[in-house]
Amino acid sequence: MPDFAPEACHYPLSLNAPRRLKFDPQADLRAWRQEAYATLKRLLGVMPDHVPINLRIEWEQDTDLFHETRFLYAAEANQDVPAHLLVPKQGSAPYPVIICLQGHTSGMHISLGRPKFPGDEESIAGDRDYAIQAVKQGFAALVIEQRAFGERADARPAEYRHGVDRPCWHATLAALLLGRTLLGERVWDVSRSIDALEHFPNLDLSRIATLGDSTGGTISFYSACYDERITATMPTAYICTFRDTLAIHDHCEDHYLPGLLNEFELADLAGLIAPRPLIAVHGRYDIAFPYSGTLEAYSEIEKIYAAFGAPDKCRLVTGEGVHRFFADLAWSVFREVTGW
Repeated sequence: MPDFAPEACHYPLSLNAPRRLKFDPQADLRAWRQEAYATLKRLLGVMPDHVPINLRIEWEQDTDLFHETRFLYAAEANQDVPAHLLVPKQGSAPYPVIICLQGHTSGMHISLGRPKFPGDEESIAGDRDYAIQAVKQGFAALVIEQRAFGERADARPAEYRHGVDRPCWHATLAALLLGRTLLGERVWDVSRSIDALEHFPNLDLSRIATLGDSTGGTISFYSACYDERITATMPTAYICTFRDTLAIHDHCEDHYLPGLLNEFELADLAGLIAPRPLIAVHGRYDIAFPYSGTLEAYSEIEKIYAAFGAPDKCRLVTGEGVHRFFADLAWSVFREVTGW
């Protein structure tokens, strides 16, 4: 019988994709990294032009745990980013910084542990109040609103919408029209957030980490690939072979880069992060990013870190659960691997 379904050709092609820049520990690592970085930048799409950061503080407040600053910065022309910086009151300055990145939730207020909408309590209960956790660990926390989420959600009038209830759908496709990708734009915003941090005292900008789960894990990982000022990353509910997840499971369109599998599998990209610390956190029963694919990807990541002479700078933290963060397990490993 003929098979008319699109996956009848797509999935076999994904299994046999060229993976032109597959990591080879015997290759010239410097030359490989240069080519891999240039290729990733191309896949991320056209990046915005630099504009002045135009940082504006909206308000400040104190709690028992931290001093909080709500501010805006310009990622590009016509695109401001709302952000919150939490600086702990315990410990001593300068503080390392954790950049907190939400996945598909109602917004960055989840990182702050402040429910606003139905379902927020459940999201927070999955250990997604990253900023509060980071401050309790003695780190400063930067929370930014990602494009298409929360305060930066699609604001077009109803007559421009046609029944598609996916927060990233229009932003992803409109970006493609311009040779951009939403993934690349979000990575750009993280990079620009580091520029914004230069305007604040009491921060150790030689120690900056990214943390997030699901789409937040995606951006945590790619941001560390893109910007070497990120000196550690803890992607959660994301590390998995593309073959076992994006190529076969339904995912939001913001995860995809045109031609990605022709150049890389996920593990190969870890060669752009090594030897900086990479702590992968994953649930054994995650359906969207199957654990078998996580184990395969992480096994290759271990080999890559060994090739860079840093076998102790990567770690897999496995939680006995599903698609979420596992704070009780992860933070102690993060401290051990980073030495922070």
